Amino acid sequence: MALPSSVIACECWARDGLQSMPTLVSTDHKVEMINRVIAAGFKKLEITSFSHPKLLPQFADAVDVLKRIDRRPDVSYVVLMPNTKGFDRLEVCQHEGYGASEIILMISSSEQHNLLNFRMTHDQAMAEHAAIMARAHALGIKVIGCAGTVYGCPVQGDISTADVAKLVKFYLDEGAETIMLGDTTGVANPRLVRERVGALMAQFPGAEFIAHFHDTRGTGIVNTLAMLELGVRYVDSSIGAIGGQPATGAAKYSAGYTGNACSEDLTGMLAEMGVDTGIDLTQLIDAGRRAEEILGQRLRSNIARSGPVIHGPSAPDKEAGAAVTTDVVTRQH
Repeated sequence: MALPSSVIACECWARDGLQSMPTLVSTDHKVEMINRVIAAGFKKLEITSFSHPKLLPQFADAVDVLKRIDRRPDVSYVVLMPNTKGFDRLEVCQHEGYGASEIILMISSSEQHNLLNFRMTHDQAMAEHAAIMARAHALGIKVIGCAGTVYGCPVQGDISTADVAKLVKFYLDEGAETIMLGDTTGVANPRLVRERVGALMAQFPGAEFIAHFHDTRGTGIVNTLAMLELGVRYVDSSIGAIGGQPATGAAKYSAGYTGNACSEDLTGMLAEMGVDTGIDLTQLIDAGRRAEEILGQRLRSNIARSGPVIHGPSAPDKEAGAAVTTDVVTRQH
């Protein structure tokens, strides 16, 4: 198994994570969680969306969040950019000194899905995004070109590699620094990932791809691992595996869990496999527990319950003490 020695992990809780939450999270809590993520060692994180507040009221405080979060020169602050009007707002922030390091521009590989989600054909979306990218680069903002529904579409069904490649080529031609491959409704599997991403890497040598998987069917982490085995070094995940379809009031296009690959579980697994993330797992688990308090619900991190793998002698905690003692006695006999 060939794996990169290190990865660049982007924590998505404050944007892709919260967009699916019907309960509005206060600006104070968003800033607190973003600062916790930074303190845990993430060098890249999604912090907000400039979607219209009427469509996504969760991000009506986007400008306030940008103003208040901790800033470090070695951290990349990522914002989702839906359209030109959103970029007009970000441009003001940029000039006033509290903007973004990178923006995400997204087009669904399925044109039917793009029409339903963004009310634009591929040609219309490409024209708008090309104009936004030119403005972003003029301000020193990097661009993440995101192709959505890369592995399948809930409306159209199967997606061809050619459908995805068209968008990858467009974003690269316009100067995108990285390409996010989004598994919008969690339909991917490791075999499909290896085939599709392998083909795209062969067609676009040198392109930097981002593994962005939703965990709708429980495959977010294994699919991320499949991309790492191909040599990809950028990964996205979300604390507690929250996220997915925006809570806009529109009809749901997926059922079950819509969230991202879980940050705590992915970070813990990579640590066990010798892949450096630069993230303090203990601080990340603490942030996950705080996220549960803020959202008022139990999230889907396994390692938050089990704890990291123990590799040496340790005293059992009080709650698990009886079970551990019994297990030791059984094995001794």
